[in-house]
Amino acid sequence: MEDAVILADGRYLSSDGKTAHGLVRKSLRYRIVGVIDSELAERDAGEVLDGVRRGIKIYRDLYEALRENPSTANLIIGVATSGGRLPSSYRETIKEALERGLNVISGLHEFLSDDPEFSEIAERKGVRIIDVRKMYQGMKIFYSGKIRDVKSLKVVVLGTDSCIGKRTTAWMLVDELNNLGVKTTFVGTGQTAWMQGAKYGIVLDAMINDFIPGGLEHEIWRAYCDEKPDVIIVPGQGSLLHPVFPGSYEILNLLSPEVVILQHAPRRKHLEDFPEYPLPPLEKYVKLIELISGKKPFAITINTEGMNEEEVESYIRETENAFGIPTFAPLKQGMGSLARLVKEILQGRIERDNS
Repeated sequence: MEDAVILADGRYLSSDGKTAHGLVRKSLRYRIVGVIDSELAERDAGEVLDGVRRGIKIYRDLYEALRENPSTANLIIGVATSGGRLPSSYRETIKEALERGLNVISGLHEFLSDDPEFSEIAERKGVRIIDVRKMYQGMKIFYSGKIRDVKSLKVVVLGTDSCIGKRTTAWMLVDELNNLGVKTTFVGTGQTAWMQGAKYGIVLDAMINDFIPGGLEHEIWRAYCDEKPDVIIVPGQGSLLHPVFPGSYEILNLLSPEVVILQHAPRRKHLEDFPEYPLPPLEKYVKLIELISGKKPFAITINTEGMNEEEVESYIRETENAFGIPTFAPLKQGMGSLARLVKEILQGRIERDNS
């Protein structure tokens, strides 16, 4: 893996920094050697994020990051802003990176490779600008129906909001199931998953809507044929009820998953980036998922932002009592218990098939 530093200046601790968060927690494509955020300089990126030291230092600027990590070959834009626009304050750092011979990787809707100033420097220096979403614009694979022949147990992680931890929970469950000896494959649906090194996936919100089901079906089929997994896990996009960031309905409706996990942030009052839209109650999502899929969520996982240990434990008890659905806090408790429940579902299905 090539070394990379993440640019998230002024936004690492905001929801805009979710790309940086994902890469700090897991990266199979790039070796993350640092994060740039002048407001948090000298701290450990993992400790700042969720209290887990990961040996990834936060730097004041690109100069400091490269001085300590001279082998760095890539600058990753670590933010996912509303509308996918590049923060204007990032332009100078991007130009500096290109001038210093670094490739620049971006998952924004605004394509940096189309910027004349950036592209001139990149061409002159012989480096690349990789716009992840641009790679999927031309993906035009229409639905074929072969998803019905996928025999792996299908798991979808949905959320009550965008930027709520769906992808993180999905990756954690993949890793835990593999640790339990259950062969499990991750199929990504967004740009951060590609940056993290997901072998299979699409970037849903970069594609023409008519081809989203076919593109996702193709990647799930490819994962099924290549890996022969017991379980395939797919994170949702946006939220079923977010008026501005949709995306999860296509995934849920296409896959007809045996297991639906619902990620929720109890302390959120409104939908991401739109305070005029109150966050709908958890009960509404539970009913909606049951209406669409024919079954209640298999488990509820909670994003514990703004909650202390006592509040987390209390909320888990209250939620399980209210809905009769097992509830977990992945970043506080790990995923062992939920993974064992999924393994039981798989074993039960195998026994029925063999009887």
